[in-house]
Amino acid sequence: MTENKKYTIEDLKQHQSNEDMWLLINGKVYDCTKFLDEHPGGDEVIISEGGKDATEAFDDIGHSDEARSQLDSLYIGEFDGPSKVSSSSQTGTKSSDTRASLLSNILFPLVAISAYLIWRIYFAN
Repeated sequence: MTENKKYTIEDLKQHQSNEDMWLLINGKVYDCTKFLDEHPGGDEVIISEGGKDATEAFDDIGHSDEARSQLDSLYIGEFDGPSKVSSSSQTGTKSSDTRASLLSNILFPLVAISAYLIWRIYFAN
């Protein structure tokens, strides 16, 4: 069984040109050099993320499952250090953030308005 090669941020920074392009996505390092010309969004999208953690940019664009599966052929090793966590693996966090946002942005003002109206109708006369 072969052990996956580990790469550091310094390794990534050495591979951010059109001739040699590496990306870090979800803690894995990919050599995207040969894929630059094939990328449907154009090579400049990949080049702008070269040599750094592209997890957020990759997830934000909404890549399909097919696009995600294409990463397998570009995989060269693991990242040796902290990386951004995929938004797809943070579903629980996002749903609790959404609930908190719902409470603070909708429910609390609604309760305040209701309390004011009740006070106004019953106690202001």
